[in-house]
Amino acid sequence: MFTFEQLRVYKEALEFVDTIYGVSNHWPKTEQFGLIDQIRRASTSIVLNIAEGSSRSKKDFSRLLDLSRGSCYEVVAILTIAKNRKYINEKEYLILYDRCEVLSRMISGLKRSIHEP
Repeated sequence: MFTFEQLRVYKEALEFVDTIYGVSNHWPKTEQFGLIDQIRRASTSIVLNIAEGSSRSKKDFSRLLDLSRGSCYEVVAILTIAKNRKYINEKEYLILYDRCEVLSRMISGLKRSIHEP
C-alpha cells in the first residue's frame, strides 16, 4: 500500500469524485464537453495532486497540495454555475459545497502537518 492511500483526505477526495460523477451524470448531454468534463477533471485533480505530491519533497508536496486546494475552489465555481443553470438544486449545491469546504480544510491541515518539525 502506498502511503497516500492511508491519508483520510485522499479517501475523502476519492469519495467526492464518485459523488461528482454521479451528480453530473444527470446534467444535460449538451454539457458533456463543457461543465461535465470540467467538474470531473477538477474533482479528479484534487485526488491526483495528493497522490503525486506524496512521492515528492516537502516543498513539492506543499505546492501540489496548493493545486489540489485550488481544484476544490474550481469545483465550487462550477457548482455555482450548475446551480444557476438549474442542473442542481440549492440543497444539492449546499451539500457539495460543504464537502468542498471540508476537503479544502483537510488539505490545508495536511499541508501544515508536513511543515511541522
